[in-house]
Amino acid sequence: MAARRSEADLPLFREKRINDPERALHALAAEAKRCTRCDLYKNATQIVFGEGPADAALMLIGEQPGDQEDLLGRPFVGPAGKVLDRALEAAGLDRAALYITNAVKHFKNEPRGKRRLHKKPDTSEIDACRWWLDHELEVVRPAVAVALGATAARGLMRKPLTINANRGRLIAMAGFQALITVHPSYLLRLQEERDKRREFDLLVKDLRFAAEAARKARP
Repeated sequence: MAARRSEADLPLFREKRINDPERALHALAAEAKRCTRCDLYKNATQIVFGEGPADAALMLIGEQPGDQEDLLGRPFVGPAGKVLDRALEAAGLDRAALYITNAVKHFKNEPRGKRRLHKKPDTSEIDACRWWLDHELEVVRPAVAVALGATAARGLMRKPLTINANRGRLIAMAGFQALITVHPSYLLRLQEERDKRREFDLLVKDLRFAAEAARKARP
């Protein structure tokens, strides 16, 4: 694993201190392309960094890129991304106004023939990649950050938290508020249409609640 790097090692990262967060994000994303903080880069096509406005009031944090995200280099563009897009539309939110990223930036997978099977990131990988997430949070400075799923919650909160016990409430963090909800891929795994509709409605409710909290915090 590569040695831990300081802010001074990041080209142009000081831009965040002279009120140019857009440039700081570009510098972060460029530096992240060379990331070897854990071994996941060895089996991924590319890093998938966050995207969206550098001054977004609402940040969404997923688990990790999937197969399509890994190939295209953008977060939430695969099947789970389509679910998220529908939920955002139902919640009255414009995806282009949000900053969307993942707790882990490389696709953890296991090759199986021509397919690549998703594997859940472990704690060490989440912790290694938190360095990037922390800097994204510091640059964007969202009013509210939404953790989509347990892995995102672990990366954001620095400790394991169950979704059911913490879902739908605002949690005070340093400089912003956090909210935990399910990852959109959870809906894809449900078998019953009734369950899918119920969980979709709950996800929409959580997104609306987070957006309203962000609007109140940053009118």
